[in-house]
Amino acid sequence: MGAVTSSMAAKFAFFPPNPPSYTVTADEATGKAKMAGVEIKENVDVLKLCTKRGNNIVAIYIKNPSASLTMLYSHGNAADLGQMYELFNELSVHLRVNLLGYDYSGYGQSSGKPSEQNTYADIEAAYKCLVEKYEAKEEDIILYGQSVGSGPTTDLATRLPNLRAVILHSPILSGLRVMYPVKRTYWFDIYKNIDKIPLVNCPVLIIHGTDDDVVDCSHGKQLWEHCKQKYEPLWIKGGNHCDLELYPQYIKHLKKFIVAIEKSSRPKAGSGPLPDQLDKPRNSIDFREKPRTSMDLRENSRRSIDFKEKPRASTDQKEKSGAGTDKKDKLKRSVDHPEKAYNGAEVSDKARNSIDRLVKIMFDVVRSFDLMLFLTLFSLYCGCSFGEMVRSVGLCNIDCFRPTATHC
Repeated sequence: MGAVTSSMAAKFAFFPPNPPSYTVTADEATGKAKMAGVEIKENVDVLKLCTKRGNNIVAIYIKNPSASLTMLYSHGNAADLGQMYELFNELSVHLRVNLLGYDYSGYGQSSGKPSEQNTYADIEAAYKCLVEKYEAKEEDIILYGQSVGSGPTTDLATRLPNLRAVILHSPILSGLRVMYPVKRTYWFDIYKNIDKIPLVNCPVLIIHGTDDDVVDCSHGKQLWEHCKQKYEPLWIKGGNHCDLELYPQYIKHLKKFIVAIEKSSRPKAGSGPLPDQLDKPRNSIDFREKPRTSMDLRENSRRSIDFKEKPRASTDQKEKSGAGTDKKDKLKRSVDHPEKAYNGAEVSDKARNSIDRLVKIMFDVVRSFDLMLFLTLFSLYCGCSFGEMVRSVGLCNIDCFRPTATHC
């Protein structure tokens, strides 16, 4: 079980390219930052942004003179700006948008270590740069998140009520759900997109390959089902996780979406948050805070969408039928009781914060021998290296977890 869990966990762990595909130097004439290892272009600014968590991240801003919209692009797991540079320029030209891309903390020449919390701070710094330096308006900004980038993208979108649109490319339901088809959100899970997507108010386009062997296409389909404003999704037949840009329908569908967004009426300005208002606490990403109750009310409907999951009631009835016959079943019922009907947010919060609930979660993990899963998710949340944690407990050599793809 440990080996299987480890191989699946490796699909989602942070893997910044090592060594980075580019370096950043200062131009001798102007003193401005420039990227070495890529083609220098007049319309590209190389930036260094400071995040609220103290990291300095590298970003590039591509100016398109004919653009009316600006795209903020959060790239995938095992890529950096050097590898994404040409694609960013192509998207800016073909979609007629300004584009800002950035490297997460610990990626490329950005300082710090990659973690969920750091990526949230990274995208906030990038967004503030667009608003403050380039005077982009919230209602003219499109957020684009690819794979792991769907996490910070969806999180930021929930806090921007006047955002123009969101594009999710091979997105994830959550970190844990990439590895296991769990029914609920656990406190140690990361990037809980399934709980956040209903809070996004703007149109959402979802793109996913039907043959994705890293993040199953069902992730994209379930997220689409929970969107408030659904745009026609793109399910690329035969597309995998890292090759969707190679299909002609990819850029064709993106163009169609951008044109539709440009023709649509702009959200009314004035009610969106100022840059310094982005630091509101998130109720769904920190295990020390009360979990969000909004998706609990929709949990039954989500079960009907996920064809892989069996109804909860059947297992509960089976446990009740064996009452009094087996001490182990009695113990299991005490920590794995079915959820009661919700009569309000207060009742939900009390139920989720009960000792029985916490015991149940830990019981499920230990019962499944998912120590590797627990260590992986907890290391991603805290920002420490999974390899360091694995070596510290003598479980495995991290070299076996190196990814095979370079742009996932």
